[in-house]
Amino acid sequence: MAPKKENITSHAMAKFFLQNSNIPTRKDFDRINTRLDRIEKMVKAMNSAPVRQGALRGRVGRLRMTASNEVLDVVQEYKEGVGFAEIQRRTGFNDKKIRNILFRLDKLGKIKRIRRGVYIAQV
Repeated sequence: MAPKKENITSHAMAKFFLQNSNIPTRKDFDRINTRLDRIEKMVKAMNSAPVRQGALRGRVGRLRMTASNEVLDVVQEYKEGVGFAEIQRRTGFNDKKIRNILFRLDKLGKIKRIRRGVYIAQV
């Protein structure tokens, strides 16, 4: 006896095609919209939340600066140029962090290397 053949409906064919072709379905879009709504609510809640008065203050009581700004401030204080060791002493950062910051500041054009280990602020 020959095996029984099943009739395949167009709905079943379409569903099979969508699943195997990685084409998003309405259900996928509904899930994405639900997630976006949740993210938008979180962002609104963060924007409307009050900021604590001392949240932006550092240890010394002044506003916190980025590491790049701290290094740039040290370099700007020395008109004739400042050495790597002095930057490290004044900021307390490790060698690698200072090298990365100096590279970035030089690339941005905020400082200039006048000789090895000596930097000056660009005007």
